[in-house]
Amino acid sequence: MGAKVTIKDVAELAGVSKSTVSRYLNHGYISVEKQKKVREAIEKTGFKSNFFAKRLKTQESKLIGVVLPRMDSVTVGKLLSGINRIFDPAGYQGILLVSHLSQEKEIENIENLQQQGVDGILVDSVGLTPRHIEMAKNTPVPIIYTGQWDPSVPSIKIDDWAAGHMVGAYLRQMGHVHAVFAGVTETDKAVGIDRKQGFIEAFCEGRPEAKVDFVQTGFDFLSAYNKGAEILQMAPTVVVGATDNISLGVLRYLHERGIKVPEQISVVGFGGYDVGAVVYPALTTVAFDYELLGMKAAQYLLDLLAGRDVEENLTLPLFFVERESVRNLTKEYENKAPSSYRGLA
Repeated sequence: MGAKVTIKDVAELAGVSKSTVSRYLNHGYISVEKQKKVREAIEKTGFKSNFFAKRLKTQESKLIGVVLPRMDSVTVGKLLSGINRIFDPAGYQGILLVSHLSQEKEIENIENLQQQGVDGILVDSVGLTPRHIEMAKNTPVPIIYTGQWDPSVPSIKIDDWAAGHMVGAYLRQMGHVHAVFAGVTETDKAVGIDRKQGFIEAFCEGRPEAKVDFVQTGFDFLSAYNKGAEILQMAPTVVVGATDNISLGVLRYLHERGIKVPEQISVVGFGGYDVGAVVYPALTTVAFDYELLGMKAAQYLLDLLAGRDVEENLTLPLFFVERESVRNLTKEYENKAPSSYRGLA
């Protein structure tokens, strides 16, 4: 029956007055017997979620739903920090739900938050499906997605293709011809497709001899570590981890087997995690400002809620961080990366 169900419909089905249904919805007193009848009528009609969605239009809860892919992540911690820097001064509190890297759980979390009466929802998404797009378009509760991007719904992310391209161009200049890209499944468009494609295009362009093999891992350190033997069998000169976490797993595997980085094999990551600066050798990477991403996403959502014009310039800076984990195979560069890859891109 969906969106057209009214309090009157529920009252008629339950055999009670409209005021009784209203008291039930607003937690006023009605008898246990009538509570049961109203609850059953609501379940049959699917009315309750529609009621709360409509009520949101006239009442602010000052609650924002935040859906995260996981909690044990450096990037998520920085993203949350940025979100809080915007929401706290504006008087908003967050309700956190975790999707455990599951698209289905992510959708379930969004539906739960819609029914809990939040003012808006911010989702750090593991991958946008048609259902994600539909929910953002058809809900009275504004939804903004981070981590993934689709032109038809409010979304913001780093430029994954540009980050991949930056690493591909750098390794090309360093004389590398055979790379293994250790990455995640393509259900994650940002990291699984865009980042990988940007890398392959820059690394291989105009070089028929250039080769990129792909090894699928999860986002976690251990799953990358467990693919170490498979990666080594391919005998690349460089391993490109789709995230710093993946690269650190590979680094650990190589270290345990006495394989020297970068003398025998080079390793590169994406993310710019602090730990990448203290491992040995320190990890060359593209650093992303996840705290700024959180701040921009939170401000985007507050602007939507207030009916303000949304900032159009949502691009985020990428920083190439050259450290010690890449060997320069091009003699004339003598261990110096081209200056055009330093600093702000």
